[in-house]
Amino acid sequence: MKQHTYQVQVDWTGNNGDGTKSYTSYRRDHTIVAEGKSPIPGSSDPGFRGDRNRYNPEELLVASLSACHMLWYLHLCADAGIVVTEYHDDATGAMAETDDGGGHFTQVSLRPVVKVAGQVDPELARRLHERAHHLCFIANSVNFPVLCEPSLEFE
Repeated sequence: MKQHTYQVQVDWTGNNGDGTKSYTSYRRDHTIVAEGKSPIPGSSDPGFRGDRNRYNPEELLVASLSACHMLWYLHLCADAGIVVTEYHDDATGAMAETDDGGGHFTQVSLRPVVKVAGQVDPELARRLHERAHHLCFIANSVNFPVLCEPSLEFE
C-alpha cells in the first residue's frame, strides 16, 4: 500500500499578553501553513469566541470533503469523456454539541451543480458522483454520513 504524509504547521497567534490566564483573556486566532503555500488564517467558530473573518476547523472539514469529492468527480469525468465546464458546491455540515462541551459532526451535505458541454448521459454523470464519493479519501476517513445531492446543467 502506498503511503502519503501531509504536514502542516499551526501557530497560535491569539496571545493578548496574558496567555490563557482566563477563558476570555485570549483570542482563538491561529495560522495554518504548509511549506511553500500561503497561510490560512484560522480561528474558532464565532459561537466559541472566534473571529468570523477567519476560517474555523469545522468550515475547513466541510471544505475538505467538498473539494475531495469535486477533484475525484472531475477526474472521473475526464476519464469518461464528460467535459465539465463549471462546478459549484454549496456544502453544509451539521455539528451537535454534547453535554460535556464537546461535539461531533452528524452529517455533511454536498450539493454540487455541474455544468457540462455536449451530449452527456445523465445517469452516467450521476453514477460518477457515487464513484467519486466511494473514492474520496476524506469521506472515507470520517464517521458520519456525507450525502451528495448533485444536479446537472447543460451548456
